[in-house]
Order: sequence, then C-alpha cells, then structure tokens
Amino acid sequence: MTVTSPQGRTELLRPDGSPVRVLVVDDEQSITELLSMALRYEGWKIRHAADGAEAVRTARAFRPDAVVLDMMLPDMDGLSILGRLRRELPDIPVLFLTAKDAVEDRIAGLTAGGDDYVTKPFSLEEVVARLRGLIRRSGAADTRNDSVLVVGDLSLDEDSHEVTRAGTSIHLTATEFELLRFLMRNPRRVLSKPQILDRVWSYDFGGQANVVELYISYLRRKIDAGREPMIHTRRGAGYLIKAATGQ
Repeated sequence: MTVTSPQGRTELLRPDGSPVRVLVVDDEQSITELLSMALRYEGWKIRHAADGAEAVRTARAFRPDAVVLDMMLPDMDGLSILGRLRRELPDIPVLFLTAKDAVEDRIAGLTAGGDDYVTKPFSLEEVVARLRGLIRRSGAADTRNDSVLVVGDLSLDEDSHEVTRAGTSIHLTATEFELLRFLMRNPRRVLSKPQILDRVWSYDFGGQANVVELYISYLRRKIDAGREPMIHTRRGAGYLIKAATGQ
C-alpha cells in the first residue's frame, strides 16, 4: 500500500521528524519569493537572505540542510560566500543559481565546492528536484514516503516516470508528466494558470496562459478518455485533480 502526505507529495524529513530547512540566498526579491513558495509546497522550512553577510548570519542561526546560492550578490560573490558557509557548516550541500551559463563558470563553482548548478531562467520543478537529490545524498533527511504519488486509481512514480490508471500504463511527454505531477502533489486543490505556469514552465515563461489549457486537454485525453473524469476545471479559478466518484 502506498502512503502519501495530504498534499500527495513524497516527504523529506530530518531524522528527528522535523521539516527540512533550506536557505535561499538571492538579491532579486521576485526569484526569492517564487523559490520560497515552491520549497514550502514541499513542506520545508525556508529562510532567505539578500546578501552574503546576511546569508552567513542566517545560516549560523537557522542551521539549514541545504542552501540555494546566487553567484552574484551585492556585497560578495557566491564563491566567497560558499567559503564562509562551509566554515560554519562543512558538509552542507549548496546549489548554485546564476545567470551565467559558460562552461568555465560552472567549473569554477563546482571546483570551489558547490554541489550542483542551475542557470537562470530555470524551472522551479528542476530546482526542487535537484535540491531533493542533494539533501538525500547528504544524509540530512530521510524519505518518509515512497516515490509514488497516488490519487484514486491513478499512480505516478516520480523516480521511474511510470504512470498508470487502474493498472493500465499511460505514456506521457516530459511536460505532460510535470503537469500531472504538480496536480497530483496537490489533490483536490484548485491550481490557477499562473501557478501552473510558474511550476511546470520557467518562472519567467513568456507564453500565453492558453498553453495550460492545451496541456490540460492533452492530459484529459490520456488520463480520462473512456473513464470517469479525474481532472476538473473550475471556471475563472483553475484546475484540480481528484479521485473519481466511488474510488
């Protein structure tokens, strides 16, 4: 039997059962707010800092399990901040976040001791997935539930990317899979088009909201075709997924 949290997500918890802690360091408030929102959806405790000095002070008091660190900050660069953080917390995993995408910049960050590297613009889902991997590998947290999300007779394996409904395998494209995963992590919750764009596409996605309608229609053809519908529209509000009646 698969057990999931009330939000349908696979939970990562500290060994003592408390929520994972993540420090987000970026001087762009819009990015900090979006990242914080996405990470709180995971059930994690979040603190943020806008410069290097604040990051070190916050890390000392907060004792995070991972850090998302912008490479370019007002008072010092990310590599200098990394060095100070590691003096306080030698084993803490650090995910670099930067607008630079040159190979030499990636090498510099990883050589200096960074654990992973994401360039802007980025997918919020990608940042979450990379952080989950770093935290798991560091041993800072345990997986409370397995990797399978279940809503009614629909299941989605986050590791193998296998999707089934009533035992029948369903093939999804990468974007369809991410959209379904977001819906299934929030069962019975209405998700607006802007929320879906932020989570499934990049935070600064420049397309129209009708791309959400298009991909919802794709999912319905594969998930609901010939069956009682699970994906529902709330006019003027958004979309939700819930178990079919009787399941």
